[in-house]
Amino acid sequence: MERSFKEEVKSLRLGAGDTFHGEGILAVTKALLQSGVSYISGYPGAPVSHLVDVLTDAEDILEDLGIHFEFAANEAGAAAILGASIQYPIRGAVTWKSVVGTNVASDALSNLSSAGVTGGALIIVGEDYGEGASIIQERTHAFAMKSQIWLLDPRPNLPTIVDMVEHGFALSEASNTPVMLELRIRACHVQGSFDCKDNRAGTYSGRNLIEAPKFDSARFCLPPWTYSQEKQKIDVRWPAAVQYVAEHKLNEVFAGDRNDVGIIVQGGLYNGLIRSLQRYGLADSFGNGQIPLYVLNVTYPLVPAEIVEFCRGKTSVLIVEEGQPNFLEQAIKAILQERQQHATVVHGKDVLPMAGEYTGEVVIGGLGKFFAAAWPEKAGAAWSKPADDIRLIKENAAKLLREPVPVRPPGFCVGCPERPVFSAIKIAEKEIGKTHVTGDVGCHIFSSLAPFHIGNTMLGYGLGLASGAGIAANFKKRVINIMGDGGFWHNGLTTGVTTAVANGDDGILIIMKNGYAAATGGQRIVSTPGSEKAKAPPPSIEAVLKHVGVNWLKTIQSYSVSTMVKSIVEASRSPERGLKVIIADGECQLARQRRIRPINARQLSEGKRVVRTRFGIDADVCTGDHSCIRLSGCPSLTIAPNPDPLRKDPVAQVDNNCVGCGLCGEVAHAAVLCPSFYRTEIIQNPTLWDRLIDGCRQFLIGLLRSQRPVHA
Repeated sequence: MERSFKEEVKSLRLGAGDTFHGEGILAVTKALLQSGVSYISGYPGAPVSHLVDVLTDAEDILEDLGIHFEFAANEAGAAAILGASIQYPIRGAVTWKSVVGTNVASDALSNLSSAGVTGGALIIVGEDYGEGASIIQERTHAFAMKSQIWLLDPRPNLPTIVDMVEHGFALSEASNTPVMLELRIRACHVQGSFDCKDNRAGTYSGRNLIEAPKFDSARFCLPPWTYSQEKQKIDVRWPAAVQYVAEHKLNEVFAGDRNDVGIIVQGGLYNGLIRSLQRYGLADSFGNGQIPLYVLNVTYPLVPAEIVEFCRGKTSVLIVEEGQPNFLEQAIKAILQERQQHATVVHGKDVLPMAGEYTGEVVIGGLGKFFAAAWPEKAGAAWSKPADDIRLIKENAAKLLREPVPVRPPGFCVGCPERPVFSAIKIAEKEIGKTHVTGDVGCHIFSSLAPFHIGNTMLGYGLGLASGAGIAANFKKRVINIMGDGGFWHNGLTTGVTTAVANGDDGILIIMKNGYAAATGGQRIVSTPGSEKAKAPPPSIEAVLKHVGVNWLKTIQSYSVSTMVKSIVEASRSPERGLKVIIADGECQLARQRRIRPINARQLSEGKRVVRTRFGIDADVCTGDHSCIRLSGCPSLTIAPNPDPLRKDPVAQVDNNCVGCGLCGEVAHAAVLCPSFYRTEIIQNPTLWDRLIDGCRQFLIGLLRSQRPVHA
């Protein structure tokens, strides 16, 4: 996993009278335990990947409470587990990355929402929107509205987040509707404290089992019940949700000194708004300010009575709503129009950008425009100064730097086992020419960036092969399709491999078998060995491929570049039709380093022999053409001044980040580049034999050195 939470999860045992200190995700987990949840599932994805990690490390605590936790094969599987709450009064929670994860789960969620739930069902989604996001820029709000799933967007402080988790279950049960709770990256990692409650077991759990099944045909999504379910959503569940939100005051109103203006803000954007108001001198560091605020911890459904009351008597109101479409702005304007509250002018996307993350700079600029419109008598430098100050800082920074800061696109880690595969594809292109390459979600999509520039399309997780079918039927050469082992089990086997075999598709599939859901931090997947719960060995990708009818199959060590090149060329030129699969087998280097470092540290402390492999470049031999860098792109490969005063080109150099994967040397050998690479073994706690061998080598080197002619 990305990191261990073995120490942090101990705080999950705190009870009433204790104070919890920690970060957002741990607080969410504690809130789940306090809410009497019976089962939890999920699939990792930023920014909530480590919620799965925390739950994994807290399995003994979950077991004490009889809570079932399982890592789902994909988001659809996680969503489907919530079906337990349809007929039975048990609480369940699931988690994944939105919006791509919600797309995968949409079938199950639509059915769940239509049928309704008896027990509380909470969906914790990581709202990955903005400049630091790794996905397409869409919002969860649209899906919540489409399926009428209530959406919580808690203010980013731990007491509010914990309250919203607990109220999420209660709201779900009060309205018989599943509830989503969205967390942005800052909410996931925000530090704070809150007063604990005792953990409690669910109504039913692994320690208190359901004895008899319950049947209610009205909860099946079949005609004629689907029509009555839709009517119940509008006539019963929606009013019940609005009533619960209002009665429990889930949305917050912060009074201000001014009553002529106000700001309505999504809960998750509250901290950024307060910081921006501070720059105008309209709020202090504790959130006390001059502008009244209406904080929407529940962004769907809205409570019309609260909105009307907040806007009453105000000439202008600003809606701070990140992203597009502007659902909240449209809905609030409609509410005020229907209630004939025409005196309040509503601002939103007219002063703030329609799309993009609402960073501090963006919000400050929008506030300046809003205040200038709301208080025209004070318009001028007062409202433009904070934005101008930021602009001046950026201009001064640019002058000091003299040139723009270079863009830092994502890339493969040092020693990544996927890099040599793309090096092999580039080398193979010299023989087979360029062809269309379909990409897939995961680390391997970095191949589309420098220095490889490999990959023409990317449609979704596990869809690398499926997305190549259309182009393959209309392309002169065999198309190369990329897929990770995580994507293979996620849905690539069913949507790609079995379909390709059944249709007799003629293409090449390269599966990156690194053993983990690497791009999300190294969580386990179906084929990861060593699960304590497993009663049998994990399923084999090779065995499954053979079973579904793949006849052309090769498994190759990722770092064997020469062998990989030959296999790609062979697959491209083979007269045999049908799907050809190459499995690139190489453990994720980050996971490997996390695994072996504690082992090496323990062996060193015990005085045992430890060997580390490093690679280097002989500067006297290096020609300075840097083909090795262009064909591998390893971050540990850099350049250094040429030691030869007669040569100007800098030489290649391996820095201290090298993990000894050997790719640089493999690429040099496979591409017949140069003999400048050498391999070194660093031995700690050497044995007597090691010392003897080293002594012999040093003697021989000294002897040869003494025979060199000395020039006058």
